[in-house]
Amino acid sequence: MSQIVFPTFRNALKGLCVAVLALLPMLSQAGNSPKPVTDDEAAVLAQRVKEEARHAWQGYKRYAWGHDALKPLSKQPRDWYAKSLLMSPVDALDTLILMGLKDEADEARELIASQLSFDQDMEVQNFEITIRLLGGLLSAYQLSGDARLLGKAQDLGKRLLPVFESPTGLPYTHVNLRSGKVSGTLSNPAETGSLILEFGLLSKLTGEPIFYQKAKRALVETYRRASAHGLVGSAINIETGRWENTEAHIGGGIDSYYEYLYKCWRLFGDVECKSMWDHSIEGVNKILAEEAKTGFWYGHADMDTGRRVKSQYGALDAFMPALLALGGDLPRARRLQESGLRMWRLHGIEPEALDYRRMKVLSPEYALRPEIVESAYYLHHYTGDPRYRAMGREFFEAFVRYCRSEAGYAALKDVRTKTQEDSMESFVFAETFKYFYLLFAPKATLDFEAVTFNTEAHPLRLPASAPSH
Repeated sequence: MSQIVFPTFRNALKGLCVAVLALLPMLSQAGNSPKPVTDDEAAVLAQRVKEEARHAWQGYKRYAWGHDALKPLSKQPRDWYAKSLLMSPVDALDTLILMGLKDEADEARELIASQLSFDQDMEVQNFEITIRLLGGLLSAYQLSGDARLLGKAQDLGKRLLPVFESPTGLPYTHVNLRSGKVSGTLSNPAETGSLILEFGLLSKLTGEPIFYQKAKRALVETYRRASAHGLVGSAINIETGRWENTEAHIGGGIDSYYEYLYKCWRLFGDVECKSMWDHSIEGVNKILAEEAKTGFWYGHADMDTGRRVKSQYGALDAFMPALLALGGDLPRARRLQESGLRMWRLHGIEPEALDYRRMKVLSPEYALRPEIVESAYYLHHYTGDPRYRAMGREFFEAFVRYCRSEAGYAALKDVRTKTQEDSMESFVFAETFKYFYLLFAPKATLDFEAVTFNTEAHPLRLPASAPSH
């Protein structure tokens, strides 16, 4: 009998040891409340963030000036399409202004005003162009007062309008900037429902209602196809309006749809958007939220049946504490941010995707994403709790340690090995550096209550009336 029991006990003990070893990184940090960040230290950190942003900008300027982005390891430029659309300068401009980097902001603004042309015979992705370029131009115009930037935004908005001419009003994914020819019928809720802030503000600034009307219809048509609980799937045919994938979650491809339901209400006071948000967030909390042994998370489920299909959370999902805080749900926001912190600490920097039940990395890359920092910023704003600045310091120190390169900041191929990748997306300027800076800088740096950030972190402000030129 002992010969049967002993191996079983030994195997059980071995399994327990393996489990404990796997949990050690979490256990060692679980109760670890970092030393609070004083106001004096926060000022020093804000200055450090500014210096690192300048370092990345100087790398872009030296090796990729006039192009969309810098490849920071090979020190080569990268363009998204056949012609540069100055992705990094447009995305960076409002950050440079907010940081008080006047010389850098002025040179970026002049480059954009003199060189950026949307009269290009090339097909572009509507969603990314909208959140990065249209949002960036509008925000930079509002911060700088340079009417040339509004002119660029208006020209771009008109060139993007053909995407909305589908049988459902849901936008095609791509459009030729010169001919207006559209393509791309398979889309997702983020791409169909995250356009109202940029197009809506363009309407308010130009007095042309068509931009708001088209984007609002696309948002409503997305919501109309949600489940009874207000959940949306991962893929939709924009011509038929049918779901091609009914997997619901809050991550990439869906995330900013929920964000824009609430922010449409916040920026424009649109009560229909508020009603759609109230219904949707109730379903998200009921169906997607999960209490696990490892913490409080949002996973994946079938939008119609509610059947849970994945225990997956990642870097893009980490925007949710910010959105919950913005919507007034601080208890869930706080708990979810703690889970995000556990995800970050598992390997010293967050992965793109994690199985949160097993605390196992599913997608190991780190693309310099800002969302977990964004959530720390929002939570610090609403609670004043120094814990969130302490989190931000932890995030920033790891960000510099693992991602800084000679010419800028490099994404990571694998957070477990910290191997760098030759990529520095423009959102590192628009979002990551900005949210780090705002977290540590005095609140007076930006009036949080007066602006609404688009999903690319461009602060947008409702004008009293259309400006004169």
